Amino acid sequence: MSDEHFKGKYEVELKYHVASKAAFLQVIGTLPHEVMLLDNTETDWYFDTPERTLATQNKSVSIREMEPSGIKLWIVKGPEADRCEATNITDAKAAKSMLATMGYEPYLEMKKIRSIYFVGQYHITLDFLEGIGHFAEFAIMTDEESLLASYKTELEQLASQFGLTAEDLEHRSYRTLYQMQSTL
Repeated sequence: MSDEHFKGKYEVELKYHVASKAAFLQVIGTLPHEVMLLDNTETDWYFDTPERTLATQNKSVSIREMEPSGIKLWIVKGPEADRCEATNITDAKAAKSMLATMGYEPYLEMKKIRSIYFVGQYHITLDFLEGIGHFAEFAIMTDEESLLASYKTELEQLASQFGLTAEDLEHRSYRTLYQMQSTL
């Protein structure tokens, strides 16, 4: 298991609807892989200004706590679709307080159950969001912007081994899906 999988300022990520968790797990069992986490609960707190300045700039800031692993992250995404940076933190409560001191307020708390697998240089997450369903994210982090297109092609090929196609792609963020579900 390596933190190298999560280093870089760009993330190529393809998210797919997963019809059968059992079928997904059967395929991953046939591939050489490492397990980072199994069935961790992740809680994300999203912050923005009262005017939603970050959202209008296509940016997001969140604090993530993962249990039982104990991992805590500060995550910033955008403004480009592939732009994503995360750093480990030791005190999520203090980080949330610091954001509040800077004028940011929490506007969404989102939970998911996540397992993370490493297949070669790629990481695959299997996620479950209550009321929304199962998803698999195939991803890689990089500092090399010139590699984004080739990584996307390689990730599509990896996803195809799981029987996932372009028709299964989900282009909306979990945040958007969660907000849509909570307004129903």
